Amino acid sequence: MLEYRYDTQLLIEGENLDEDAITEYFNNNFKGDCLLAVGDDELIKIHYHTNEPWDVLKYCSSLGEIYDIVIEDMERQSRGLKG
Repeated sequence: MLEYRYDTQLLIEGENLDEDAITEYFNNNFKGDCLLAVGDDELIKIHYHTNEPWDVLKYCSSLGEIYDIVIEDMERQSRGLKG
């Protein structure tokens, strides 16, 4: 069984986005692993494994417009099913 079930990926488009501030927020407020928050001050790519992807979406949507959202169930994938 996986510790963190959902592979959560999305793009955030906004103004004055800060990779370091986003990373710090994730580390202080969410449980998960494999965080990737990369981009520039207008576009950030997020990749994160968590059990609460809805919390990630809520936070990221507060930073700007979110799109290209992909949430895959890695537990299902490990059983050979579509995630």
